[in-house]
Amino acid sequence: MTVRPTHTLFPHSAVPALPSEGLIGVIAPAGPAGLDTDKAVAWMRARGYALRIFPGVYEQDGYLAGSDDVRLNDLHAAFADTEVDAIICLRGGYGTPRLLDRIDFELLQNNAKPFIGYSDITALHVAISRYAGFVTFHGPLLNADLLGEKQKPTESSFFNMLRGQVKAGSVLSHPVAWPLTTIEPGIAHGRLLGGNLSMIAATMGTPFEMEAEGVILFIEDINEPLYRIDRLLTHLRLAGTLGKLRGVLVGDVAGVDTFALERLLKQTLEPLRIPVLAGWRSGHCDPNLTLPMGALVRLDAGKKELVLEQDVVVKR
Repeated sequence: MTVRPTHTLFPHSAVPALPSEGLIGVIAPAGPAGLDTDKAVAWMRARGYALRIFPGVYEQDGYLAGSDDVRLNDLHAAFADTEVDAIICLRGGYGTPRLLDRIDFELLQNNAKPFIGYSDITALHVAISRYAGFVTFHGPLLNADLLGEKQKPTESSFFNMLRGQVKAGSVLSHPVAWPLTTIEPGIAHGRLLGGNLSMIAATMGTPFEMEAEGVILFIEDINEPLYRIDRLLTHLRLAGTLGKLRGVLVGDVAGVDTFALERLLKQTLEPLRIPVLAGWRSGHCDPNLTLPMGALVRLDAGKKELVLEQDVVVKR
């Protein structure tokens, strides 16, 4: 592991845009999932892209997609492969934290490219932000989201972001069918970072915990009852993480009553006197919108807007 922490307030590097007729690598750094290869190849070909599927996608070691060595080798190989234009994860589940202390972050930094996933993949978003300093994408998984035929905003948000159609100054699109809720009004500028709340809390106290200073925290989760969401937020409060934030964007918290969640958010976050916006359709939900992790953004909770303040991809 090459340990070169990057300060959260410094601009994170944009990555090369996904070109037309590009090659997308598929890896499984967490749990296993049966992949219908023909369906995956046909789905991407219909949109102008080819797939390179790395070996661990077809392996299983209990609840892991192959051994730690296999999954780590695929991660390194996908970044090192100069023909691969972007990397998408097969699924979440569990397994990425086991890799963190063995990752060659210098290799990743020297071969930066769009990296996409969510859920357990949060551990990689946070670690790459801290030790490699380039923008990654909290976005759809290949199996559950793209091949799972989630609603069109999932696909359009994904491709628009990676192709560079969403530029600095853009208000990130959010479907009107899913209204947003202002928990605390206000405007904040900072770096968008986070992902799965359970994973963020699980890395606290390790060299791979999220650097929270100046961050607009994005959180989402699934299959956690309200009291456990309370416990996780309390953990971040007691660790001093919440006190460093500039704002909070709450994504989908699947399985939790919306009114009860908003009450908990109000109780926990109101004393921070920072803007908080809830209901963003990212996470274990349909649609699942792509968000740029590590990118500078402006959160206007009163106007219910998230504005990109830097280009996150650059065309070659």
